[in-house]
Parts: sequence; C-alpha cells; structure tokens
Amino acid sequence: MTTEILRADLSLPAHADALVLLLDAYARDAAGGGHALSDDIKQRLPGELARRSGVHVLLGFVDGEAAGLAICMEGFSTFACAPLLNLHDFAVRPQFRGQGLGKALLARVAGLAEELGCCKVTLEVLEGNARARGLYLACGFKDYALDPAFGKAMFMQRWLAKD
Repeated sequence: MTTEILRADLSLPAHADALVLLLDAYARDAAGGGHALSDDIKQRLPGELARRSGVHVLLGFVDGEAAGLAICMEGFSTFACAPLLNLHDFAVRPQFRGQGLGKALLARVAGLAEELGCCKVTLEVLEGNARARGLYLACGFKDYALDPAFGKAMFMQRWLAKD
C-alpha cells in the first residue's frame, strides 16, 4: 500500500475532481450532514477555493485512489498576535479508515501550519463523532478552554439570508 499526501493544485483537473469526490463523500456521511453536494457547488467549489489565498487543500491518496482530504483556512489569533490554521474540513473515506491516513494527514496539517508560521491549529468536531475525537486527541488536540470555570468553547453558527 502506497500513501501519498500532497498539496492540491486545484487548476489540475485530477486534483479538482479528487476534492469534489472526497468532499461529496464526506457531505453524504452522517458526520458531514448526510446530504450530497449540489451539482452547482461541485462545479464551482474548486475554482472558489483556488481564488482564496488563505485556503490550503491537502489530498491523501492510497495506491493512487483519492482517500482523504484536509481543507485548511488561515486565521489569526489575537491573543497570540500570530496566524493560526483552522482545519475546516477533514475526511477519510470509510474504506481507508484505520490505516494511518488520518494521522498522516493531521501530521501534514501541523507541518503546513509550521511552514506558515502559525501558533496553532484549530478544528471543530461533532461531540458524537467519537472516532474523529479519538483521532484528534491521539494527535495532540485538546478541548479549548481559557478558564475551566467558564467551560469549553462551543461552536455556533448563524446562517444569513440570501437575496
């Protein structure tokens, strides 16, 4: 088994296709919401991501087959006055889980963050996704809290209406 992790060049059709295949598989999974990406999103996503200089896509291949991805977005830590890297989407296709690809992708994310001069890597995970939480904990991630009296950070969202 040969594993390769590389930074995607989304101008290459093979990389754009791998991104769409992997993200759609993740979106269809219960941990990703259980719904396929729309055809419009599949068509536009590679170009939209490529236009954003602070977005970095890592692709994992096993024996040449698209197996996993990490989509990271640069941010900034005001408390550290330093850049950070947010792991926005992370997925390994079911048939490739438990073979070390997830750990290898996370190690490459950490390496990318170091290359970019980041102070930390952040991510969000659903509390019921025990397998992913276990992987993240095994790779050195911890729950985010400033003061235990205030508890752990909670991720929230507010959708905005489109005209």
